[in-house]
Amino acid sequence: MPANKPPVTDWENDFDHCDATYTADPFPIWENLRAQCPVAHSDRYGRVWVPTRQEDIHKVAYNPESFSSKTVVITGLLPVGDEGLEAPPITSDPPFHTDFRRILLPAFGPKLIAEWEPRIRALANSRIDTFIEKGKCDAAAEYAKQIPVTVIALMVGVPPEDGDLFTEWVHQLLEVSPTDPEAATEGLGSMISYLSAKIAERRASPQDDLISTLLEAEIEGEKLSDMRILGTVILLMLAGIDTTWSSIGAGLWHLSHHPDDLARLVDDPKLMDTAVEEFLRAYAPVTMAREVVKETQLGGETLCPGDKLLLPFPAGNRDPAAFPDADKVLIDRAVNRHHAFGAGIHRCLGSNLARLELSVALEEFIRRIPAFHLADPAAVTWSSGQVRGPRALPLVFDSVKS
Repeated sequence: MPANKPPVTDWENDFDHCDATYTADPFPIWENLRAQCPVAHSDRYGRVWVPTRQEDIHKVAYNPESFSSKTVVITGLLPVGDEGLEAPPITSDPPFHTDFRRILLPAFGPKLIAEWEPRIRALANSRIDTFIEKGKCDAAAEYAKQIPVTVIALMVGVPPEDGDLFTEWVHQLLEVSPTDPEAATEGLGSMISYLSAKIAERRASPQDDLISTLLEAEIEGEKLSDMRILGTVILLMLAGIDTTWSSIGAGLWHLSHHPDDLARLVDDPKLMDTAVEEFLRAYAPVTMAREVVKETQLGGETLCPGDKLLLPFPAGNRDPAAFPDADKVLIDRAVNRHHAFGAGIHRCLGSNLARLELSVALEEFIRRIPAFHLADPAAVTWSSGQVRGPRALPLVFDSVKS
């Protein structure tokens, strides 16, 4: 049964990344914690620590010797450990992490990712065609969600027409699992069965896709185990869908109630590059996790082996010690060394793809719908847990182009 936890009243000592208040608006929570208690604590999901300053987040991200990546989700069922699965490279530490990452790097390099642009642009326009004449849409469900799920399905080698299945698994494994592990277990089982069958198909008939790449790969002369291949495919599907879905939605959410920024981008499309980086900084979707493997001091606290940490990269991106006007969204911000894609050895492998999808999705939307606003601000909902982005985003169009 779902574990219904009481609302948080003490964020310093009882932090909960699934609390409804945090889901709706985490920004003031981070601000208060940075000022009062830069490393928060919670026993809701075991012994968990939450640094909120960029400096402390960096200390964790760049120290894999003390902070292992074998735990990347505080709760939930990312397939590691007791399930007999791993999800490399994100759940692995050096030196294996380095060797495994090299297998996937070519497919996500700038040159190959750039070749996806025409297909992504066509996909974005095909989605817009389905709702532009209605004069309104749910930009999260009808647009932001649809682009990354199709792209990553094609890259991995599974049918994009099964996209509804994939997004439901994302919901179960990343949002439902903290409060309803039983339901999430069912989702994980379904995903394992589905992807195991697809991997078997590719073993019999290799194609030009990531499943086939993993089946052919070797590390130190050894083929990858079936469990590692399965775990990595699950990781690629989860990470490739939810994070970019969230980023596209957040960008459109911002523009929907900042008409001056929207007008500037429509009038000067060259601003899109800096706007994309600023949306990534200001609305970074991902909070990762680590497990303490060596007793360590952080922010005046003693962290012991077995303790877990949440690494809210979005909080670091809003740290005024790291960014001037950190809480302002400035679409022409020139210097922007954000960490929307993480930091350290586990910096997101798919950053080139995510940037391309976000840029193209926003470009095509505002090219064809140059003026729009929120139909009902109260109707906007956000995902909970370690990935945050709009899940309902009702927009009304003020101006459209064919």
